[in-house]
Amino acid sequence: MTLPALESLLAELVALPSCSSADPAFDQSNRGVVDRLATWCESLGASVEVRPAGPSGKWNLVARFGAGEGGLVLAGHTDTVPYDADGWTTDPFRLTERDGKLYGLGATDMKAFFPAALHALAQVGVSRLRAPVVLVGTADEESSMAGARRLLAEGGLPGASVVIGEPTGLVPVHLHKGVAQDRITLIGAAGHASDPANGVSALDAMVDVLEALVRHRLALCSRRDERFPVPFPTLNLGRIEGGDSANRICARCSVDVDRRLHPGATLDASRTELADLVRAAVRDPRLAVEIVPLFEGIEAFETPADAAILALAESITGASRVAVPFGTEAPLFQAMGKPTIVLGPGDIRAAHAIDEHVDRAQLHRAVDVYAELVTASCTDAPS
Repeated sequence: MTLPALESLLAELVALPSCSSADPAFDQSNRGVVDRLATWCESLGASVEVRPAGPSGKWNLVARFGAGEGGLVLAGHTDTVPYDADGWTTDPFRLTERDGKLYGLGATDMKAFFPAALHALAQVGVSRLRAPVVLVGTADEESSMAGARRLLAEGGLPGASVVIGEPTGLVPVHLHKGVAQDRITLIGAAGHASDPANGVSALDAMVDVLEALVRHRLALCSRRDERFPVPFPTLNLGRIEGGDSANRICARCSVDVDRRLHPGATLDASRTELADLVRAAVRDPRLAVEIVPLFEGIEAFETPADAAILALAESITGASRVAVPFGTEAPLFQAMGKPTIVLGPGDIRAAHAIDEHVDRAQLHRAVDVYAELVTASCTDAPS
């Protein structure tokens, strides 16, 4: 079968909603995307499995092309973040080309990866494979990474190495920060606003916590790792919620915090540091403090410096390895015992943004890059 044009495949994926979110109001199934990918993979001769990915309505795709030992895993996530409907200048679910850019929700993060990988396989020819190529589509990367965690729990995958197609501008990424996200909740007591003694204000106490977090964020600037474009750990205050009425003392207030961690700064140590800081900032003993992870988090990731897949990617792209501040599923795939890199079309600055887009020329270049990786890793052609 001849695949439809690259842009046509991307348009079909963009048109299928697959938002994932910790908020049930925004969370959606990814089954439509997985089923469409499964159909295309089967048309190219793959053996396809659609596996439950943990949460209800969430699915992983594992499509194996060819047979044998070793080989290559090409991996991506099938979900997107939610979107701000009022901010977009185009329909988020209709792929729109303007000035050489393809606009649509998930266009760069990371639905563009799948058409590029499929076209690369078609270009190489599945009959030429002497080692397998495994195309993986995971669920819930944007909220819990449940899909990749499920694959790890199931015992991993075939393949000797992994390429994750997150947007890197087709520059190989060998190092990224860890990610920790937590909800800090203060619990006091409600009462009539006319007399502060009527209750214990969680909102007032949260002011002290926020000030402590901001001071801590400034102190983090001294913990530098110059390999990263943002050389210090970051702390983002992403969401706050508390109270219900101006004439009631606020009994409960929460803030959601995102932290990006350097290699060596473990999730456990970071969460202990956060808890100590928050509890020290809450001076009223009548207030209860709860700190709950929003998801399990991921440790920092680093590809072994001598990994063959890293050298191969540098040779094919002509770009030297880089470190990035954002997180991916790479630590989970590497935990399967496979050297892993991140390499895909698109600019991370367009991800999670209004009018998300991918450069059309770069998308087409990605087909050639993936085809060369497959040829070198999984055929008899000289690398």
